[in-house]
Amino acid sequence: MKKTIVYKLTDGDSETRNHTQWGNNISHTAKGDGTKLCSDGFIHYYTHPLLAVLISPIHISFICQKLWEAEASGEIINEPLKSGCKTLKTIKEIPLPEVSEVQKIACAILCAKEVYKNEAWNLWADKWLSGEDRSKESASAAAVASTKRFARYDCLSDSAAYYATQSVTDSIYFAAINTATQSVTDSIYFAAINTAKAVADAADADESINLIALAKKAMTYK
Repeated sequence: MKKTIVYKLTDGDSETRNHTQWGNNISHTAKGDGTKLCSDGFIHYYTHPLLAVLISPIHISFICQKLWEAEASGEIINEPLKSGCKTLKTIKEIPLPEVSEVQKIACAILCAKEVYKNEAWNLWADKWLSGEDRSKESASAAAVASTKRFARYDCLSDSAAYYATQSVTDSIYFAAINTATQSVTDSIYFAAINTAKAVADAADADESINLIALAKKAMTYK
């Protein structure tokens, strides 16, 4: 049976939902009949440690304290933000990647830049990434300008354009409010990462967004 190396998050007691116990060389198989990823037919995992740390709060209700290298086998489903398999075996605990607040915001902006091409907004984004201007005033101004621009659009049936606009604007507002708290920077990232997903889902296959590459790039920012 083919096995794929993946990554699983647990709480401090090495448990996930419903007190499912994980640990060194512990395996579980989904017993349900669900055919979609978020169902009882699949066990959830991530394809890279950075994605596990950055994205997990929008998927997981518990506080993630441990990261495990694992083996996925059987039927597998891959989505832009998460993946799942029929059988998962946690092999060993590995260190959680350390991601700073600046790096979370940088990743959010990099994701948003993949799908949002407004010149004024990208000018602000580039200045934030370079460290030239990270002021809340500039972020707020960019958010207001973005909102006004898209208020004139009547193509809200285009889900990719709509969700890209909504998420990017939300991201800037969060950055304008505060960049020093975990919940705010998580919200920035989630808004932008869902933007990327919306557009990736609507785009052709050759236009899909490489979230792992963007996450790695974000780790270079200070």
